[in-house]
Amino acid sequence: MKINRHYLELQQSYLFTMIGRKVAEYQKAHPDNRVIRLGIGDVTLPLCPAVVEALEKASAEMGVKETFRGYGPEQGYDFLKEAIAGYYAEKGVELALDEIFVSDGAKSDVGNILDLFDADNTVLVPDPVYPVYVDTNTMAGRKVIFADANAENGFLPMPDESVDADIIYICSPNNPTGAVYNHAQLKAWVDYAKAHDAVILFDSAYECFVVDETLPRSIYEIEGAKEVAIEFCSFSKTAGFTGTRCGYTIVPKALVREGVALNGLWLRRQTTKFNGVPYIVQRGAAAVFSKEGRQQTMANIDYYRENAKILADTLDRLGIRYTGGKNSPYIWMECPSGMKSWEFFDYLLENAEVVGTPGAGFGENGEGYFRLTAFNDHENTREAAARIEKLLGK
Repeated sequence: MKINRHYLELQQSYLFTMIGRKVAEYQKAHPDNRVIRLGIGDVTLPLCPAVVEALEKASAEMGVKETFRGYGPEQGYDFLKEAIAGYYAEKGVELALDEIFVSDGAKSDVGNILDLFDADNTVLVPDPVYPVYVDTNTMAGRKVIFADANAENGFLPMPDESVDADIIYICSPNNPTGAVYNHAQLKAWVDYAKAHDAVILFDSAYECFVVDETLPRSIYEIEGAKEVAIEFCSFSKTAGFTGTRCGYTIVPKALVREGVALNGLWLRRQTTKFNGVPYIVQRGAAAVFSKEGRQQTMANIDYYRENAKILADTLDRLGIRYTGGKNSPYIWMECPSGMKSWEFFDYLLENAEVVGTPGAGFGENGEGYFRLTAFNDHENTREAAARIEKLLGK
């Protein structure tokens, strides 16, 4: 028996586990102090009333013989897929129902989609990057190369024709930097993928935060993208489903490699390894797309946008450079006074009792940067902003 030794190539601890441990140690030493968390990207507002009502109704159905449901379709119920297709139609994107696969969240599918690809493929990810992209490929033994995302390119790296990649990760709006690609920039990536016979894995988990109507919210708004891209999205940030768990993945039938449609491969994978999302949860997710659900979830998103503005305005007054904060719930700030990321983490925790995420945890290019999130309530966000301004204003 041999273990998968690629796991030994991973960092010893997951980024957010390290943050949790540091915060727990600090709180144990200072039990009477109030620490404000702007680190992990977890929502704080409750599910909207339309979703709760749908969950309650579906729960009641499960207690009645005539409406009880057992195993459902692994790829999702049609009522939810029809709602998702209608949502994409508003963006000018046509999707067939069998191109939509309901999942328990984007994070799972971003990792699981790798089942479709050979381990010899070369993977291109931006740096800094969401750790899951790198870790899941490291676990499989793939070669991972990095595209430099930095202040000079607005943390939006563009294709390099001298680099030959097979799998390309793009997250827009980006986690962690909050940067968003425009149509022309995404078109360049689509053209690159076509030229190199590559596949783009497009993470659009934060698309609902885009307020600039000139910016794309789906890669399928770009001509030709269905031939090269798989898109992942989630209800976690759209509707507060971080604890309820539901998302979806789009695998177009036009995406064919080596004469094989990836849509069929993903269907085969899901029907073998996944039993589907609970009926009750899918009813709640479908309610997000109702008229009331749209209004209520958008009110929550606007609430978080206001938090982002509070933080961004604070950094503006302090003269600290940052990206994000407008079309994203994340603020990617430059650490003041040349501090290193973890150094600034400790400094902020010990002197302002505010928790963020060290940029170094997202890659080498994240060193010297720090991520703050808008996922808290107004009171805590204003208090955290005031603490930061008082501390850094010195």
